[in-house]
Amino acid sequence: MSDETPAPGQTPEPAAAPTNAGGEDTLILELKDGNVTIELLPDLAPRHVERIKTLVRAGFYDGTVFHRVIEGFMAQGGDPTGTGTGGAREQGHADLPAEFSPPSKARFQRGTCGMARAQNPDSANSQFFIMFAPAPSLDGQYTIWGRVVSGMEAVDKIKRGSGGNGIVQGPDKLLRARIAADAAAA
Repeated sequence: MSDETPAPGQTPEPAAAPTNAGGEDTLILELKDGNVTIELLPDLAPRHVERIKTLVRAGFYDGTVFHRVIEGFMAQGGDPTGTGTGGAREQGHADLPAEFSPPSKARFQRGTCGMARAQNPDSANSQFFIMFAPAPSLDGQYTIWGRVVSGMEAVDKIKRGSGGNGIVQGPDKLLRARIAADAAAA
């Protein structure tokens, strides 16, 4: 973990607990090594947070793999094909316009969750990534939609890929994703 303290308004290092009431903006990912709690950040990316919630509630992410995992960088998942080329377009979800935050407001730190995209800034759909370490080169270039507030140790245990692209052979799965408010109501 970094010893640096983020400036006010920046995405901080993973904290003790989410701050939203009722869990509507809390995402729980069940991984093989434990649960990961993510605080959703609708103030930074309202459309992307809404997309994540919609897909989670439809069970879209359950059983998907972390197909691209690069040591010291990030773990990427959210592709139902497991190839890095799929998304939720087949279910009628169009690509989203970018909701990039200026670095003065939010940065890619350890535990930051961002949306993957192609070259086109407005091509995010369902794929996401979780940062293992800070990556200033991503600041202002990718949408930040959440931050890990507990369970980063489970993220750290996701199977790594090889080569420059980090493609994983026999990848780990995201077993189940749920919104905390829904789990509490069940």
